[in-house]
Amino acid sequence: MEDPQIINPGTLTASPRAIFIMADYGHDPTETAVPWAAFKTAGYDVSFATENGKAPRCDKKMVEGVTQKLLGATKEVVATYKKMQQSEEVLHPNAWTAPDFSLDPYDLVVFPGGHEKSVRQVIESPIVHNLILDYFPKTKKPGRKVVAAVCHGVMVLSESKDANGRSAIHDCVTTALPTQFEQTAYWGTRVFLGDYYKTFGHGSENVQESVTKALASPSQFKSALNPGPFVVEDENYNYISARYPGDAELFAEEIIKLFESFNRIV
Repeated sequence: MEDPQIINPGTLTASPRAIFIMADYGHDPTETAVPWAAFKTAGYDVSFATENGKAPRCDKKMVEGVTQKLLGATKEVVATYKKMQQSEEVLHPNAWTAPDFSLDPYDLVVFPGGHEKSVRQVIESPIVHNLILDYFPKTKKPGRKVVAAVCHGVMVLSESKDANGRSAIHDCVTTALPTQFEQTAYWGTRVFLGDYYKTFGHGSENVQESVTKALASPSQFKSALNPGPFVVEDENYNYISARYPGDAELFAEEIIKLFESFNRIV
């Protein structure tokens, strides 16, 4: 028998409301579609938001052609991605630039990653930074709001800095795309893809280095070079992070477990 739910006013609803904050184009399909499918199966109310309400599209190199076969999403993920693209929430997303847009109605805010240069639209957005600076403190335990980010999605949080230059995740433990993963992909494909695997261009800082600089201590950055699934959950905030597409299933599972823990009778 399932544990009964305890619903506290102003905290968690019976069906968690989740929102994916995305650029118009370029996110990784695995890091987006796998969590989307898991949340839908779990009964979550899922929404999307882009800058001006344009339906987001993931990096086409990861879902079609030679690059998909060699480097991209699996056939199963591509099929899931296509279903996601036809969903009402993707076809009719919110606009995170709308004057009345707020993250407050949502229990879960998700930042998928992706290395295609267009994702800089969300990584560098002052509007998204302000939304995060307002929302992230509300994830402090025992609060019941959650932020989750994977790969380059973590950079949205690390680049969201207050007037004192402190990032939203300054005091958190986190992971993100490891330098070794990024460098291996970049140098392994540079001959035929150029600087495709460097979101900010050739010679730019690696994701791990950029995120680590935004933390209070380098020791807060956690990683593993084993390709097997790996995620990190902070002890003081309801914040879950992951490294790359290979973590996507576990990433979604751990988020769902966190919400389930909110509903258990202690």
